[in-house]
Amino acid sequence: MIDLGQLVALVVEDSSVQRNHLVTLLQDMHFGTVLEAGDGVEALRILGGQVNCPIFLVITDVDMPGMDGIELISRLAEGRLVENVIVISARDPRLLETVESLAADNTRMNLLGTLPKPIRISELSAMLKQAKHRESVAELKAPAIQELAEIERALEAGQFVPFFQPKVLFSTGLLKGVEALARWQHPQRGLLGPQAFIGSIEGTPVMARFTLSMVEQSLRLLTEWRRSMPTLTMSLNLSADDLADRSFVDRLMDLVRKYEAVPQSLIWEVTETMLMHPLALANLARLGLRGFGLSMDDFGIGYSSMQTLSRSPFTELKIDRIFVHGACERANRRAILSSSLEMGRSLGVSTVAEGIETMDDWNVVRSLGCDIAQGYLIAKPMPAAELLGWVRGNRARLRALAAQADGAKPDA
Repeated sequence: MIDLGQLVALVVEDSSVQRNHLVTLLQDMHFGTVLEAGDGVEALRILGGQVNCPIFLVITDVDMPGMDGIELISRLAEGRLVENVIVISARDPRLLETVESLAADNTRMNLLGTLPKPIRISELSAMLKQAKHRESVAELKAPAIQELAEIERALEAGQFVPFFQPKVLFSTGLLKGVEALARWQHPQRGLLGPQAFIGSIEGTPVMARFTLSMVEQSLRLLTEWRRSMPTLTMSLNLSADDLADRSFVDRLMDLVRKYEAVPQSLIWEVTETMLMHPLALANLARLGLRGFGLSMDDFGIGYSSMQTLSRSPFTELKIDRIFVHGACERANRRAILSSSLEMGRSLGVSTVAEGIETMDDWNVVRSLGCDIAQGYLIAKPMPAAELLGWVRGNRARLRALAAQADGAKPDA
């Protein structure tokens, strides 16, 4: 648990009334120091004076005279000047969606989320649970790992391992499957997510080796788990490089045969943009012909999702978390979520909602008829060794989750 009493927050807001309100909220949350700025220029000046004491949190409005909030957070990301950012606004909610899209494309910007005004302490507390704290300025400014040679050595040493995030049925709370997610067990930097390495291996021959390593480790575990959970499915991510490689599917099938995996137990996840190459679409069709599940990941964020879905043999539709988390409060998210689920139903494919983090998320997505839930409310990604214990320890909680229509979050 992060001790907020030792940390510094900065509120950037041109309205003195709104600024005082936010400062009071942060003080009520027992932040050690709360600084104030009336616009982006003043905020950068304050940040310049915090060289030896990095700011843990910046809360900034979007619409301000002089330097607006969007320019400010871009500057913060460029200089890696702060640890966490929350963006607020009283303007059109779609403006906040734009900010979230910018953050999704910028690994230097640790955006905890966006909030429409007025801000409540419960919302701030929920966002801060995702916050990261780095102990030093040097660590804050440390660049992402990009050396391909280091990644190749790590691959040879077996440092890349799959973690698994459960997927449960909305109707019953029963475990439907798991998604395998790559993690790097770095000997110096600890556990790293894909943002630290995927960008460095995309477009290189290392990508296929990396994917096949993840697949083989996951298939070995699936074989073991299906002895006690015979209906369990496993979702595995494929890259554009993988699908565009004429021989990749053959090597993939060799691994499936080696572990005697049932095609119906495997779901290959791809994003829409991967299918722009004709060979990628052909290889996806080959996988479909063999009886594997095919999932369109991040549905709704591409340019032609509906067209791609209609002409490809998908069996599952995964709706991106940007349209799921907070849909109960934002009409634009709910509209896209509802139409996506209706599209899935009309095409007869299974629907999965990513980013289920709160009971509000669960209730609104279930009310719209989604089939499967995935997100932190159910479970965070976990090491393979923890999965069976998690299943045994969470059956009752998940049944209760499915049984209740509304109410507080069940005990973890």
